[in-house]
Amino acid sequence: MGKEVRAKKYLGQHFLIDETIAEKIASTLSLEGYNKVLEIGPGMGVLTKYLVKHDIDIIAMDLDSEAVAYLQENYSDKHLQILEADFLKFDLSKLFEKAPFAITGNFPYNISTQIVFKTLEWRNRIPEFSGMFQKEVAQRICSKEGSKVYGILSVLTQAFYEAEYLFTVSPSVFNPPPKVESGVLRLRRKADFSLPCDENLFFRVVKTAFQQRRKTLRNSLKSFQLSDKLKEDVIFGQRPEQLSVAEFIALTQKLEHDAISTHS
Repeated sequence: MGKEVRAKKYLGQHFLIDETIAEKIASTLSLEGYNKVLEIGPGMGVLTKYLVKHDIDIIAMDLDSEAVAYLQENYSDKHLQILEADFLKFDLSKLFEKAPFAITGNFPYNISTQIVFKTLEWRNRIPEFSGMFQKEVAQRICSKEGSKVYGILSVLTQAFYEAEYLFTVSPSVFNPPPKVESGVLRLRRKADFSLPCDENLFFRVVKTAFQQRRKTLRNSLKSFQLSDKLKEDVIFGQRPEQLSVAEFIALTQKLEHDAISTHS
């Protein structure tokens, strides 16, 4: 093996060194109905090594040129492509010739929520997603209404995907060890992932509601110019963390109908 890659603090790198956990993460994807996987932040390839054992096409994408050089030197497989790129800036339409693909990885914690938001933008192409996050971020994504940590990320993700918190990982299995525990989650896209409402409006409603999460929806959604009749609806007396995903969809439908009837 070549010279080890030095973890870079500015990239939020903590390299997983536990083979058992790498193998467990590689086995979290069902790979049903597709055979292409994008691994984000492969580092020195501890997870890549187990992904290539499956009969799938893999793109390992890393922003760190040192990690890319290490992977190119140490991993060669006809189904593996190593790409030096920034996932957040990369045009995903250039990957896998428009075929569906899963995302997995031991994600850099400083961009992990942005990775999820970008996955949601590309949900038409991404049937499955799994990987390692800071534990509290993984729990937030999977949390249900009524929880203190339930928020924008929980609602938007669970509108399109079934979210499952799989297991917790100790800091000791990383080099260097992070100061927090980690958590592995899996997202599986719902069979019907188109919403019965205006999806752009849904995103706006959820984000606006949680930006003032202590207020009732009647107050936090004032900018939507609710009619007096709609303000009386019991749903507007609730706070955002009390609403399930289905109720947020129903709320968006009410706002759509209200806008139509107000302007007709």
